[in-house]
Amino acid sequence: MAGEELFSDLPPPRIRADCPDSPCITSKDSTINSSLYQAVIIPKPAIKRPSEGGDIEDGAKKVRFKTTTEASALQVADAMRKIASHIGNASKFSKASKLAIQLLDSGSLNNETSDLFFDILKASMTSPSVANQPNLRQDYHELFSAVSDKTEVFSHLQRGQLEVWMLWAIIANDFFTDDTFVFSKAANKVKQHISALPEATAADDVLQAMKKAAGDVSVNEIVEAGEGCRMDNSSTGDESDNDPFGLNELMSKSSKKEDRIHKEEVATRRVCEEESRLLQERREALMTCLEIAAGRYRVKWAQTIIDILAKHAFDNISRFTSQQRSAVENLWSSVKEQQIRRKQGKTATGKLDVTGFERLQSQYSRAKISIRHSVGADGDRSAEQWLG
Repeated sequence: MAGEELFSDLPPPRIRADCPDSPCITSKDSTINSSLYQAVIIPKPAIKRPSEGGDIEDGAKKVRFKTTTEASALQVADAMRKIASHIGNASKFSKASKLAIQLLDSGSLNNETSDLFFDILKASMTSPSVANQPNLRQDYHELFSAVSDKTEVFSHLQRGQLEVWMLWAIIANDFFTDDTFVFSKAANKVKQHISALPEATAADDVLQAMKKAAGDVSVNEIVEAGEGCRMDNSSTGDESDNDPFGLNELMSKSSKKEDRIHKEEVATRRVCEEESRLLQERREALMTCLEIAAGRYRVKWAQTIIDILAKHAFDNISRFTSQQRSAVENLWSSVKEQQIRRKQGKTATGKLDVTGFERLQSQYSRAKISIRHSVGADGDRSAEQWLG
């Protein structure tokens, strides 16, 4: 009570406006703090960077970056014709084949351009044996492997021709590999193609003889040339000379029917001739595959695969022509001879095929080593009595 009376006359305490104990926030400080808060807490909008294929705004101007070029159908057709004119040259094949693969990857191969692209493949296979040359076999393999996934756009006869070309470009080149799996897979495909061949007839022998006599010119080209000459001869002369009495008009109805039947017969005959030609080329391609595979017989891991392949070809020798049968017989005879040598312990070179252990065993059997090991190193057993 005394303390309260002591300070009763004093005025009540008042808070100072400047607040020395706690700093007061002025309007200026509040503006600075709010700006700092926005700078730290509120994220800045990300800077828009021009993406690939996006737009760059420079005032009213826009620049668009294109990573691909869309070619018109006319440009694609011109490109295919240009590639076809160069791909037949072996020195230009590598570059031309890569351009053809780019057309395939871009989706330019369709029903409208299938004939033009087939002309590219036809020009590249003018001489099929070129596909097996060491400097070109990889490019041929890549080209026809890319085409093998898009064969549905070609016609029936074109697909048959592609199968023959793939025997040269893909399967035959697979026999040059060092991969056992790829080699075995190629051998199985060759066996399947051999089993699918029909029995060879005398007509097949005649066709092969005609092609050989014509200097590797296809029989179909010879037949077409003959038909063209006959058509040229029949078209020569004046129409008035062929019909001096004007009877063609009276026989127009019957002649139209006969023309239609004649055209159907010609088309059927050409299809048969084309199939015969493809069959002949398929046999030749399979013989090439057998020859290339037989050339790898020195590789030990390939010997068993080649034995089975040659045996299968010999068992189906009736599916080849007479000239090809002799080649198959020689191949099988060579394989059997190699098998006999292997059973005798000899390699394909005629030397004894021995393991490292057998070679060392033979070497030590001729060395002068005593049965007492280090005693009597000359092999004369001079220390045998001393050892008791």
